[in-house]
Amino acid sequence: MRENMALAWQPQEEGLLQILTLLKESQSPDTATQRAVQQKLEELNKFPDFNNYLIFVLTKLKSEDEPTRSLSGLILKNNVKAHFHKFPPQVAEFIKSECLSSVGDPSPLISATVGILITTIAYKGELTNWTELLPALCQMLDSEDYNVCEGAFGALQKICEDSAEVLDSEGLDRPLNVLIPKFLQFFRHSSPKIRSHAIACVNQFIISRTQVLMMHIDQFLENLFHLASDEDPEVRKNVCRALVMLLEVRMDRLIPHMHSIIEYMLMRSQDSDDGVALEGCEFWLSLAEQPICKDALAPHLPRLIPVLVRGMKYSEIDIILLKGDVEEDEMIPDREEDIKPRFHKSKTHSQKHMDDNVEEDGDSEDGLDDDNSLSDWNLSEKHVFCLISMNITPVLQDVLANVFHEELLPVLLPILKETLFHQDWEIKESGILALGAIAEGCMNGMVPHLSELVPYLITCLNDKKALVRSITCWTLSRYSHWVVGQPHDMYLKPLMTELLKRILDPNKKVQEAACSAFATLEEEACTELVPYLGFILETLVFAFNKYQHKNLLILYDAIGTLADSVGHHLNKQEYINLLMPPLIQKWNILKDDDKDLFPLLECLSSVATALQAGFLPYCEPVFKRCVSLVEQTLNQNMANAAHPDQFEAPDKDFMIVALDLLSGLAEGLNGHMEQLVLSSNIMQLLFQCMQDPIPEVRQSSFALLGDLSKACFQHVNPCISDFVPILGQNLNPEFISVCNNATWAIGEISVKLGSDMKPYVPMVLNQLVVIINKPTTPKTLLENTAITIGRLGYVCPEEVAPMLQQFIRPWCASLRNIRDNEEKDSAFRGICSMIGVNPGGVVQDFIFFCDAVASWVNPKADLKQMFYEIFHGFKNQVGEANWKRFSEQLPAPLKERLLANYGV
Repeated sequence: MRENMALAWQPQEEGLLQILTLLKESQSPDTATQRAVQQKLEELNKFPDFNNYLIFVLTKLKSEDEPTRSLSGLILKNNVKAHFHKFPPQVAEFIKSECLSSVGDPSPLISATVGILITTIAYKGELTNWTELLPALCQMLDSEDYNVCEGAFGALQKICEDSAEVLDSEGLDRPLNVLIPKFLQFFRHSSPKIRSHAIACVNQFIISRTQVLMMHIDQFLENLFHLASDEDPEVRKNVCRALVMLLEVRMDRLIPHMHSIIEYMLMRSQDSDDGVALEGCEFWLSLAEQPICKDALAPHLPRLIPVLVRGMKYSEIDIILLKGDVEEDEMIPDREEDIKPRFHKSKTHSQKHMDDNVEEDGDSEDGLDDDNSLSDWNLSEKHVFCLISMNITPVLQDVLANVFHEELLPVLLPILKETLFHQDWEIKESGILALGAIAEGCMNGMVPHLSELVPYLITCLNDKKALVRSITCWTLSRYSHWVVGQPHDMYLKPLMTELLKRILDPNKKVQEAACSAFATLEEEACTELVPYLGFILETLVFAFNKYQHKNLLILYDAIGTLADSVGHHLNKQEYINLLMPPLIQKWNILKDDDKDLFPLLECLSSVATALQAGFLPYCEPVFKRCVSLVEQTLNQNMANAAHPDQFEAPDKDFMIVALDLLSGLAEGLNGHMEQLVLSSNIMQLLFQCMQDPIPEVRQSSFALLGDLSKACFQHVNPCISDFVPILGQNLNPEFISVCNNATWAIGEISVKLGSDMKPYVPMVLNQLVVIINKPTTPKTLLENTAITIGRLGYVCPEEVAPMLQQFIRPWCASLRNIRDNEEKDSAFRGICSMIGVNPGGVVQDFIFFCDAVASWVNPKADLKQMFYEIFHGFKNQVGEANWKRFSEQLPAPLKERLLANYGV
């Protein structure tokens, strides 16, 4: 009865006219008219049968133009989304029945709108209440009317995308058991659109390994292979998508066909349709993650490599989209939406190692790629075509070079020779890109060719095409480690000279690539750059007045990296006079809520640390503003917690970067911080920050606490009883960087507190011993934990020595590779004191202690004497014969060092 009532509904002439007028007005470009329409629509929503009018216009009013009818359906869809549960039952029934009767509307626009409406109703939980929907759509697939079949498939595809899980649930009696076999029948339909819908529907259930699909997997594969050379690009695209997902889910079923699949994907990667070619590229990326990659691909390399290198060449449309035909654009202001969102990387304390120039940072938790010029974000703004050449880059870079390494080169080198020196600039550019992509994986094999290639690439930095200049910057940065290891005059100086010119290039893309490449070179070269500092700074400072917004942010990074790399060598008056005025000018212009403060504060933090006392003239206003940023953020956070409806939650990144800059000041200015801290409330603010729920805030707080303990302990001391328990609670290696900085701060505090640290040892020692014995603890955290345990033992040997045997072996192993420095010195003094209290604790692992002591290049005389006494004490204790037997186990170099340095 209810259904007949619903079907009997008819619109009134007046109401229909009113709604049609509204629909026409809503298409007006005038915003005031649109606002008025919006208001009227909201008023009409109060009338129960308003939605009946909307569905009537969409499905029945054929006298109206299609855009107006479709718009009526889209307004109805929004109403369904917002209020469907409030619709009177007869209205809901009328809409549902009208949708089902109009699935096959001959107009593609109306049919698609009906499909969207059906999906929205289904998504609102109505799949369970609208029991006739799926059987009806399923039945329509067999309709002789093509429009009905296609309309039903369109709706089913959307339902599969939106409600995949529900379709496989017990509650609905698993409709997929019927649907999937049904979809598979349509893989061979005469219409490409239907074939495409059918594969797209099944594809929704591959990754979740839906049981019914797994039961029909062989039929699915057979049908996919049948469609391999389908003439329709949408069908080919869906076939490629399916194969990429099956690699992950059912590799066992693909292995017997792998040769043919690879042949097929070679064709698809060169498909005339760019969307298909893009899906083809995804296949190589997925295959690389599979253990069979090397064996499967090896026979195909001679054909695959040329395809990939050819695919790196820009098409004409790429060049237009990348503005590759625009050579000079430095005067054109940036659009805000083109500026990459920045993520601040909080400060982490780490040790320097014997074998490196820079601080070890192998435990980075963010895994972000620093190659700005090729980052995904930069690509996402581009059209799909540009993505193809960029998608192939990681295939060559991560996949092939890191799977095959040098084995790639016999195939690749002849192609590179042909492309790198080509007359056609697009081909030359693709060769340079390929050369950069393989740098990491094929470095050993490339070394013999670099003495010829690097000078050639340096000349390409002057190419007349901006896209060639920018990609050359990136590729050269990938080989900068090799460059730095060669005689400076041959490679480093010419590279640096040309890169600095490119930093001032008239093209913004080239400026960006050159700045990023120069930052990479700075990290590799470190103090090797000191002789050229004046020249470098003049260029970077000149760029300040030249750069638009986006590149200015990258310039901050290049300056900060330079400061990190050359350290105190930057502290010369002439350099300070060059560098500081433009930085302070930007600092003064930026408001407290401007996110551009992040990169500027990061940059200033590095500069303050490097300049040390040279930063003194600038420190007071910088210090005060940082404290103010922390205070404002904490206040806004409290206001938001108390009245979330009135106050927005703050962006805590402002507080994090401010804390990190304060750390930089404390590290650089050392004792000069005392007066600044005295006249501020930073210790109270720090107490709050240390308890923040966000790990990055705590991480930066503990870094600052450690630096303040070193710089002006008299202000930290009164707070110790509040601070140390919080540090103890944060010795949780789940948050590596938080735990790392808390551990380091405990070590710094203990050195300053001396024997007064005694009451706090029980709060921290057990967790530190657990961390140092955990096999999964990252290297940086192991080293800091070992140093802190050593320092605790240095100031409170009686309290720590009883546990010596529980940590001595990992302790020695952790500290054998780090360079001689103050932290290592105090840690080893601690271990010697603990051995004095508990010599039995080291007996079983004495060989590890010998090895750790031998890692010292130049210990201070009194520390060397402590080592000497321990060795001779042990030798006397065990007797000459036993010592001889013990020392014969030692590796020859270790034995020689102990004999030469300690006479044992």
